[in-house]
Amino acid sequence: RDPFARRLAGERGIRIAETLPGFKRSQWALVTRTVLFDAFIRDRVAAGVDTVVNLAAGLDARPYRMDLPPSLRWIEVDLPEILDEKEAILAGEKPVCALERVRLDLSDAAARQALFARLAGEATNALVVSEGLLIYIAPGGVAALARDLAATAPFRHWTIDIQSPGLLRMLTKDAGSHLDAARAPFLFGPPEGPPFFLPHGWRPVSVRPIHKAAAKLNPDSEGRQGQKPWAAVCLMERAGERPLEEKGISP
Repeated sequence: RDPFARRLAGERGIRIAETLPGFKRSQWALVTRTVLFDAFIRDRVAAGVDTVVNLAAGLDARPYRMDLPPSLRWIEVDLPEILDEKEAILAGEKPVCALERVRLDLSDAAARQALFARLAGEATNALVVSEGLLIYIAPGGVAALARDLAATAPFRHWTIDIQSPGLLRMLTKDAGSHLDAARAPFLFGPPEGPPFFLPHGWRPVSVRPIHKAAAKLNPDSEGRQGQKPWAAVCLMERAGERPLEEKGISP
């Protein structure tokens, strides 16, 4: 439950949602995706994460709505106009942890590398979160971002959502014209699934299919999903880390 969602979306956000073809029948997937991200964040914080770096944070209210330790450092990264609007809407609210907002265009490789370099000197054990981001980036851009993150030693884990090519085609068929008008087409749905990230410094340690989670089932799946309309939320581990299983931690 997000007590800030309606206020952040506003009437315009509701109109946008109602305009998108297929939105009503896909709401369950968006809710489940958020629940799965919340679960990974809670688990990693409980395991000792001291910093969460939320890339393309958008109107995410997790630093206000989740039960997080006050000592946790939460860093939101997004475009200035988005963070300005959120800051204004939530001006009267107090975050539950130490919140920092960084106004930055993540497509600017030099700017994001400078940010990651700064955070490398400030964090010890960081979780990177990128909910709803990668689908808008071409595969080459996703690979470059993955390598930049993997080169930052304190960034030990990264939680992402990923879609199959089959689901990408279905979503584009439903809403492609709206996405094109917003200059935000869907671009990333790798046929190899989560193993796409292996050559770029990250290995999947937990893959939770959204439709399975929604049905209260939780089997992992890491194989090719090419033609199926499949999506998952994944916990990735930096390749330089000891596997979670060796540390006695369940992924």
